[in-house]
Amino acid sequence: MYLIPRIENISKIKLIGKRMNMTFSNLQTQNLWKSFMPRRKQIANVLENKLFSVEVYNTANFFEDFDPRLEFEKWAAVEVSDFDTIPSELEILIIPSGKYAVFKYIGRGSEASEAYRNIIQDWFPTSEYKLDHRPHFAVMGEKYKNEDPTSEEELWFPIKAK
Repeated sequence: MYLIPRIENISKIKLIGKRMNMTFSNLQTQNLWKSFMPRRKQIANVLENKLFSVEVYNTANFFEDFDPRLEFEKWAAVEVSDFDTIPSELEILIIPSGKYAVFKYIGRGSEASEAYRNIIQDWFPTSEYKLDHRPHFAVMGEKYKNEDPTSEEELWFPIKAK
């Protein structure tokens, strides 16, 4: 199940995509993806047919004193080998190297918030890790089917030792 992660050390990841500021009480994820997907084919040097949904939080303790009205940055992006060509209206994001707990999520995208809540509230307190202050992201590959109950994606949480 999704509460048993694999632990990965990653090298930096180069992304090109679109970003939007939002809050958990006013999610704009669908609007972000609708604005990004038509531009996706203009991106050169895409490494794999995977989509990255990235959250960049302003503070290290974003989830400790959780307030659904706090703003964060959300990205819709793809991984690229270089930044030689960046289409207009798109931007670069680098996910720095580091350790991540990777959880497999199966289900509708709109219901993933429950999985995130369980990971933050149940897995982290009993694990040997705490959240690190780096981007969080989901990777949607070949088995991702959006609102299909059999859809699969990976949820990547930045971690460090307690």
